Amino acid sequence: MLIVRGLLVQSFLVPSTSMQPALEPGDRILVNRLARGPSIQRGDIVVFDGTGTWGPPGGTPSGSGLGQVLRSALSLLSLGSGADYVKRVVGLPGDRVACCDVDGRLTVNGTPVDEPYLYPGDAPSTVHFDVIVAPGTVWVMGDRRAVSADSRSHLGSPGGGMIPLDDVVGRAWL
Repeated sequence: MLIVRGLLVQSFLVPSTSMQPALEPGDRILVNRLARGPSIQRGDIVVFDGTGTWGPPGGTPSGSGLGQVLRSALSLLSLGSGADYVKRVVGLPGDRVACCDVDGRLTVNGTPVDEPYLYPGDAPSTVHFDVIVAPGTVWVMGDRRAVSADSRSHLGSPGGGMIPLDDVVGRAWL
């Protein structure tokens, strides 16, 4: 059973309000670890390991040595790495993602995106951006944009806020 959980399905606890209203803090989600790479689509909710890109959520120290080994072992038991993020995929490799158009909407490849999942009252973004998603990466955003530290928050970081597809643990499905 441990092998199935570690290789096929992994559970994660939603730590913050950044994915409301779709996911609430404390919700447990199951992630299909086989749904990675090219199978990821715009609109998917994914879990990714931010260790190499964003670090632990909230600036929590990542640790080293025994702590890192324990976190890796706990990850196999479906408890996560300590630097796991839950976000919605907005842009795929090669997409041009921008905000906002003259009507205040997020656009992908020049087409306005219908975002029924946005938190009531939130704007698509208060941060203006216009990016081309690099090969092998995705652009992710939270549904509660006013409180989400997502790709927009890392525009000036190495990688420009994009997440390598190799860091995507899988797609949330339950």
